[in-house]
Amino acid sequence: MKIFSELPLGKEPLYTVGGKDLCDLFEISPAALTDLKKRRIAVHLSHDTYDLTATTRAYVQHLRDMAAGWGTGDQAANLTSERARLAKGQADAQAIKNAKLRGELVEASEVERTWADALRQLRARIMAVPSRLRSELPDIDPQAIDAMDRALRATLTEAGNGN
Repeated sequence: MKIFSELPLGKEPLYTVGGKDLCDLFEISPAALTDLKKRRIAVHLSHDTYDLTATTRAYVQHLRDMAAGWGTGDQAANLTSERARLAKGQADAQAIKNAKLRGELVEASEVERTWADALRQLRARIMAVPSRLRSELPDIDPQAIDAMDRALRATLTEAGNGN
């Protein structure tokens, strides 16, 4: 295996290695090295020349990520965001559960049923107004009672249609 060292002034030495030697060192195939190069794990400098230090560090980090179950850098970021999303969802679910236990939240179906019952009772009371007036005020004009009945029914119909 041939490892070359360049000593630039004022910097750390640059160690370079050829592709075949890097494959031998990492015990990978040339195809795997090409894949590492595409994913910017293998730091390619020029034709068949790789930065040994940077490539080794990146490859070791890649192996650590894979061993930790994180996969690649992109997969690790996705996994982290998915874990955060899951944690937020679990926290929201617990907050809803706690609010229900404190009586701060009720089921939508219960609210709907309660409002429907209240509105049915209101409708029945409004519809009873003309007949109550007939019995309480026998001298009132029957046409006025019928007009009031029609007006109340029309108003309830409009309200029921959302107008």
